[in-house]
Amino acid sequence: MKTAISLPDTLYNDAEKIAKDMGIPRSQLFAKALEEFINHHKKDRITDKLNSIYKKELLGNDRIVDVNLESLRELTKNDSW
Repeated sequence: MKTAISLPDTLYNDAEKIAKDMGIPRSQLFAKALEEFINHHKKDRITDKLNSIYKKELLGNDRIVDVNLESLRELTKNDSW
């Protein structure tokens, strides 16, 4: 697919030099750079989702502990030590 983008001159010039040094077309360089950027951010999204899941799980465990502590207090309230 063809697309047109606007780039700052310095970024364009750097990309032009790197593409030339690598012996690849500029469009291939842009495609590779975009692919790497997307893959990097996919990993970030996966990490964020996992963190969210584990946070919810930990909060659920805190509630279980609170209920268990309350039950223990209720069961032992008349015990004498």
